[in-house]
Amino acid sequence: MFWDDKRYYSVDYYLKHTFGEKVYRLSLNGGMTCPNRDGTLDTRGCIFCSAAGSGDFAQNAQESITQQLEDAKEQIRSKRNCNKFIAYFQAYTNTYAPVDYLRSIFMKAIMDPDVVILSIATRPDCLSREVLELLDELNQIKPVWIELGLQTIHPKTSTFIRSGFTLSCFHEAVEHLNALSIPLIVHVILGLPGETKADMLETVAHVGALHVFGIKLQLLHVLSDTDLGILYKEHPFPLFSQDEYCQMICNCLTILPPDVTIHRLTGDGPKDLLIGPLWSSAKRSVLNQIHKTLKDQDIWQGKNYPYHN
Repeated sequence: MFWDDKRYYSVDYYLKHTFGEKVYRLSLNGGMTCPNRDGTLDTRGCIFCSAAGSGDFAQNAQESITQQLEDAKEQIRSKRNCNKFIAYFQAYTNTYAPVDYLRSIFMKAIMDPDVVILSIATRPDCLSREVLELLDELNQIKPVWIELGLQTIHPKTSTFIRSGFTLSCFHEAVEHLNALSIPLIVHVILGLPGETKADMLETVAHVGALHVFGIKLQLLHVLSDTDLGILYKEHPFPLFSQDEYCQMICNCLTILPPDVTIHRLTGDGPKDLLIGPLWSSAKRSVLNQIHKTLKDQDIWQGKNYPYHN
């Protein structure tokens, strides 16, 4: 099975065939923090997370959600002709606030006539019953996507990166979201210190077996304003070469179910903060090499999936 001449089920393909045209993502900032930063679990955040809480490319939290949407739309429309958008709450933990506040900002986003999907990045331990009820309500208005940063299934690595939640907590969140038919997108980081390629593939296979809606495969970025960056400068650890990473992505795709949408194959680290891998800043080059490797090796998504028909 091939999707728009690609050998994997890209989210772009899904969106075009669902909404009839390309849909663009608007990165928003709800002004929240994280239990890993406010002292509830820790004050340092995850070891790889920048001061912006993964929201380095999000809008200004000082502006209203309505204004953030307008600013983000204007930025994109100055370069492209586009009509439909995903309102993506990206920075920090976007269900870590009183439900009344969440209702206010999410309603402003989902009721925007140009917004066709509300996407919310959060943690599996920040999905209370009240939050789940709100998400269920919103999902009746327009599609709601939840993004959870699992990163790894391996307890030793999870402790090292200070995720602050267990795999069983993640599984519980998956069950709750599936029960409400709310699509889930799982983030996995490839290249975490101490993990072998077999460890990384085990995480990807585990996610695939959960029958989630989508996955983001993220290259580990070492950033200068993070504890990981400090560690790397003092005790350098191996980073993927571009060739190694492209081959790893191809290997990951072969073991994922063919119906899992692929939301990311690499990633963007802020260039002013990026310590390594420096080759990752040439994102188009990386994607081109991945596509070439898939074709040259006759690889496609799901080829080695255990339950592939």
